[in-house]
Amino acid sequence: MRHMLHLVVIGLLVLTSPAIAAGDPPAYRLVVLGDSLSAGFGLSDDEALPAALGRALAARGLGQVVVINAGVSGDTTAGGLARFDFSVGPDADGVVIALGANDALQGQPPAQTQANLTAMIERAQARGLDIVLAGMLAPVNMGAEYRQEFDAIYPQLAQEEHVALYPFLLAPVALHPEFLQRDGLHPTSRGVELMAAPLADFIAATLFHTPAQELAP
Repeated sequence: MRHMLHLVVIGLLVLTSPAIAAGDPPAYRLVVLGDSLSAGFGLSDDEALPAALGRALAARGLGQVVVINAGVSGDTTAGGLARFDFSVGPDADGVVIALGANDALQGQPPAQTQANLTAMIERAQARGLDIVLAGMLAPVNMGAEYRQEFDAIYPQLAQEEHVALYPFLLAPVALHPEFLQRDGLHPTSRGVELMAAPLADFIAATLFHTPAQELAP
């Protein structure tokens, strides 16, 4: 069954940046490895975060970046680790690791989530990939002790593994229900655009050393 899922996922990986014309700089392939927040739950492929991120990067002068959607709805860090080499293909140049939300929703042990993320980071490092770790926070209903443990995972990993940390993927929409779908968990298309803009600024500055720009998403 997992093998069949992998075959389906291959068919779902979508190149989401604008086409690169002849004579442009060589493409830089950036994989967004995530869950439904990346896959675009309830949205079209063109409205999903990787597509919006590709447009935002192009608006910041990075049209050579091809953003690849490797999001699978419902995926956990364990699932991301299991499919890492499959989803982050050999031609990838960089990866945004955007997993952990489902671990928190399921109340999985933070130590296991951290171990899975560490393993993914180390695989990416072994391949010489640029890495952005997209942070996540535990839901408030998980209790203070769990939240403290879980929320500490991403800053600790960034420090220990020397990777760039984007603190909280959902920051632009988390406290704004008008930018969330009816389930209160997944962003609307407008919410995705709001998420993509600061993430693009962060990636431009971190991976390409391009100053952040105050551009409308």
